[in-house]
Parts: sequence; C-alpha cells; structure tokens
Amino acid sequence: MRYFGRFYLVGVFFLLLIISCDEGIEIIQVKSPDGTKSFNLLNAPKSNTVTFSITYNNRDVILPSSLLLISNEINFSGKLSVLKVENTTVNSEWHSNFSELSTVPDHYNQVKIFLKRGDALFNVVCRAYNEGISFAYEIPIQNNISEIGLDEKINYNFDNDYQVWSTPKREPSKLTAQGEYKKIPLSRLENGIERPLVIEMNDSLIVALAEAKLTDYARLSFNKGTNSKYSILAELDGKIFEQKQDTITGAITSNRDSNGATVHKKLPFQSPWRVIMMGKSYGELLENNYLIQNLNDASEIADESWIKPGKVLRETTLTTKGAIAAIDFVATHNMQYIMFDAGWYGDEMKNSSDATTVTLDPKRSKGPLDMKAVTAYGKNKGIGVILYVNRRSLEKQLDDLLPLFKEWGIAGIKFGFVRVGDQNATAWMHEAIKKVAKYKMIVDVHDEYRPTGFSRTYPNLLTQEGIRGDEETVSNEHTLITMFTRMLAGAADNTVCYYNKRVDNMGSHASQLAKTVCLFSPLQFLYWYDKPAASPEKNDGLWGDTKHIGNEPELAFFDNVPTTWDETKVLYGEIGELGVIARRKGDDWFIGGINGVTERKVALDFSFLKENQIYKAKVYTDDECVKTRTQVKIEEMEISNQSKLDLILKSNNGFAIHLIKQ
Repeated sequence: MRYFGRFYLVGVFFLLLIISCDEGIEIIQVKSPDGTKSFNLLNAPKSNTVTFSITYNNRDVILPSSLLLISNEINFSGKLSVLKVENTTVNSEWHSNFSELSTVPDHYNQVKIFLKRGDALFNVVCRAYNEGISFAYEIPIQNNISEIGLDEKINYNFDNDYQVWSTPKREPSKLTAQGEYKKIPLSRLENGIERPLVIEMNDSLIVALAEAKLTDYARLSFNKGTNSKYSILAELDGKIFEQKQDTITGAITSNRDSNGATVHKKLPFQSPWRVIMMGKSYGELLENNYLIQNLNDASEIADESWIKPGKVLRETTLTTKGAIAAIDFVATHNMQYIMFDAGWYGDEMKNSSDATTVTLDPKRSKGPLDMKAVTAYGKNKGIGVILYVNRRSLEKQLDDLLPLFKEWGIAGIKFGFVRVGDQNATAWMHEAIKKVAKYKMIVDVHDEYRPTGFSRTYPNLLTQEGIRGDEETVSNEHTLITMFTRMLAGAADNTVCYYNKRVDNMGSHASQLAKTVCLFSPLQFLYWYDKPAASPEKNDGLWGDTKHIGNEPELAFFDNVPTTWDETKVLYGEIGELGVIARRKGDDWFIGGINGVTERKVALDFSFLKENQIYKAKVYTDDECVKTRTQVKIEEMEISNQSKLDLILKSNNGFAIHLIKQ
C-alpha cells in the first residue's frame, strides 16, 4: 500500500480496481496496460463534485482535482453516486500513409463510470494508455430533455509550482497559437493559454495537458486555477478569434449565449477527450504523440489512394509563365505541388472578392493567369495545383467552389485566416474538411487552428499551421521549443524558407534542411520566399526578400526527403537547446539536427539501424569555408549500426543526414 492523501491505494496492476477506504470513500481506478499510469475517480458519500487524480509510477502527478459541468437545462449539483461501472481492454493497431509511424499501436484499458448527481445522469469515460491518460464525459437522454447548453471547468491541482511552457497573449487582440513560448511557474500562468500545455515536473517526468477529437465543441484553453495554490483551470473557450490581415492580429469576441452557455449539444453526446500525456522525457512525449490521433475515429475515407502527401512550392507571381516555371521546377526536384497564394481572386480580405473567378489583385500581380491551362500543364507533369482561399470566401462560397475547382483540376485548398475558438467556428471547419474530401481534394488549414487528431478520421487534412514558423523569423531556440510543445499536437506547416536573408537571423542553412525532418508535416512547403530561376523577374513588394533558387548541391536533401514516415526516433530532445530526430521511410533513414545558442558536440549512435547492413550516408553541415551562397558542406561515408559519429555544432547551426541502404 501507499499513502494517497487521506486514501489508500493498493498497488496491483488490474484493469479496474474498486477500493473502499476509510470514511466510506470509494476509489474507482483504471491502470495503463504497463501498470505505470492510473486514473482514480474518488467517490465520497458527502461529495458533490466529480473528483479525480492521476498517478505515474506510483507518484501523484495530478492531485485530487475537480470536473464541473454547468447547465440551465440539467442541474449538475447535489450528492454524487455511482450507478454502474463497465470496463474494456483494447489491444490493436492501425495503419497510416500520412503519419510519423506507418503502424500505430492502440492499446488501452478503459473504464466507463455511470454517475448520478442529484437528478442528473452523466458518465465519465477514462482510457489509460501506456502513453498517458484521457477522459471524457457523456450526457445521455434524460427527463425528456433533447438539447442543452453547457459549460465546463476542470481544475488540475499540483503539489508544486512547476515550470510550464506557455504561449501568453501579447495584446488583448492577439491569441497564442502563433505566439512565442516562455517558461514560467504555473502560479504565473496567464489567461487563454494554448494546447498542449507542457509542464516540467522533474528531470524524469514531463506532462502535457492536451485535447483530442474536437470537432463540434468549443476548444479548451488554460488559465491559472483557483482550487489550490498550484492549480491550472481548463475551461471551454467561448471566444471567437477572427484575423483581420496578414499578421496574427485580429478581433476577439465572446460567443456565449445569454445564459452563459459555451456549447449547445443534442443529447446524447460525448465531449472531446481531455488528455494528460506523460513521459520520462521530451523525446518520449514526442515519439508517443500518436495518442492524440488514437482518440479519434478511424478513417471515414474508404479509398485513400487519391490523398497524396508531398512537397509544395508557393507561386507568387500569379502568372501563367510563373506557374509553368514553378511546375517545371517541382517536377525535376521530386516535389508534388505548386500553390497559388492570396491575390488570385482579388483582395482576400474583402467580402466582395469572388473565388469562383480568376480576378487578380492588382497589388500582387498584373497577370495574365490562365488557371485551366496551368492545371492541365501540371497534370501532364504529375504536379497538383493548390489554391489559397480566405475563410471569407470559403464560408459563403464553399458549396459553389468545390465542383468548380474540381472542373478546373484543382488538387487541394489552403484555408486562410480561419475563425477559431467557439463551437460554431470549430464545427464549420470540420464540416468543410469533410465536404472537400467528397471532391477528393486535400486541405491545409492556416493561421490559428491547432489539430486535435481529426486527420486520422479525414486524412485529406494533411497539415495545418497553429505554429510560429519561418514567416515569423523564429530563432533555432524557438524552433527547439516548438518541437517539444506544439508538435505534440500533430503536423505543423512551418513554411520552410531557404535563400531568404532571414535564414541568417534564424539559424543556418543546414538547420533549415533539418527542419523538414524535425517538424513533421505531410504537406511540406519549401523555399517559402524563393522562386525558380526561370520565374519572371517580378517582386510584388508584398513577399519580402524574394530570391531565385540556386543549384547548390545540398538541395538534393530537399529533393529526397519524404514528408511521411514509417518510423520515428528522437535521438536528442533538450527543449530550447538541441533536437535530433531520425525518421525512416522504407529502407532509407533521414536525420535532422538543430542546435540552439550553445556550441556543443553531438555524439550520434546508429544502433537503431538494422544489423549487418551498410548504409551510404550523406552528411550535410554548416561550414563557412564552403564557397557557395549557403555554405553547406557535404560529406559521404559508410555507416552501420556499430558506427558512431561526432559532430561539432556551432551556435544556431544544424545538420542533416540521408542514409541509403546498400
């Protein structure tokens, strides 16, 4: 036995454990398959709250904490009682062509607790995985009530003032999904912090509070809690964020009804999953981030063969000549798409702009642009065309755009400046992705949207932003924070740039190569501010320091790197300081390494490779002695699983390696 507050827990690894304690307190406990993690629902005769705790390796990670539901239609107050308990074990796997793993394990123990509080009926469902804990609540039909308005508050209580990685608001009109991270004590947590929220409990325990399967609900946000000295409040975000221009500034408005309800649901329903990821290290959390997708439904797309991940080149001249040059470039560099960015149908920020027409914004291009000619040329070369469309046009024109885009031969849509936060914006977004799938088009959602695993159910959603990426001239240090915070939620479109002068301010060219491995995105934009040498000499003044793409030999790494993977391993995961990730596609391995501000030696151990197998390695590193624009050195060597390689990484440098099975 071990002491748990005023309760005693018995340390045996059962799927479900119901313990009667002193003072009549009952603990309903479910443990992970490996026995290391447990969810404990604490039911006391005099209690009028849903109280739970979470443990890891017999340590109290989350102290007794509360779940509170508020509704005018159903009174969730009064004495709490347990009516019934059901338990389930699932041990399976699923396969994906669009993830960081091709075979994803899905192994958990589940308990469903049927509860009555006063006259209200509801259920708590908890799944205990080896990768973490998740729980949700269900509200069944009751008392002839068919629909309710609801609010939710969870107070997660901790035993100390742990450090958290927070993305606070910078101004009242700026949200956090593209904000800067800072490390602060949880007692100083500000309002409206983004998910996942990563908490450093000690050198061998990292926790992340997250959310999964958010499709028709208000999203969670995190605030400083009120239940205890060290408490985090997770509550439904009743605010909607609408961006106004090509920055992260915008307007925030409340979307709660007159009774204060944040969501409205027909009965019965289940909430999104509330997730507590746990691991011994940042690397373990990142390797196990498939937990978020596991909590979503299996793919609804029976034939996924038309969904093509790949690399994309943005076409900014918005001309037929520029598009043909772009298609020729990507066709010879193992890229799969070009994308026309804002301006092809007028000023994207004007509600009057019509995305059923090719009407160029004169501020961006004088044209001409023949869309059908471009898509036909691309099809002949095996290259798809993606169109950027702002949410203003999407919201009013989507049903007209989809058949028209299909007629034009468009391969996908990049959703721009989407509204996020409240239930209506969330529901619209996911319904739109479903509609796009019916027309066999891929989707990239930009700006504030962060994933909660929907790409498992609709894998045509290949990527999304919700990241402070290269457009923001982020430092290597910030990227190394992003790798172990934002990337826990899933794929992120970082818009990798290469020749633009901001690379020198961010890090180095070798670390730019490494980003294609370190920052997972099935749809990977390369050369964000650059254009092919054959592209017209046209700089519209809106895209910044536009450069022509050269012929430096290290571009072969961009040519060869895939965007989806069969296997992923984090070799070094020191948040903000160093990140090295190895990923396998087929027989080849790709390794990306990014270094922060401190020069260091990185000792690479290749024991993860197959035994008795030789690989030809191409190693790309920064070297000021190389006489090219980018100063990247390329070395070739033979590597086996017995090999070791020491690399000296200067401040803000990086490296990339391509291992080819011989």
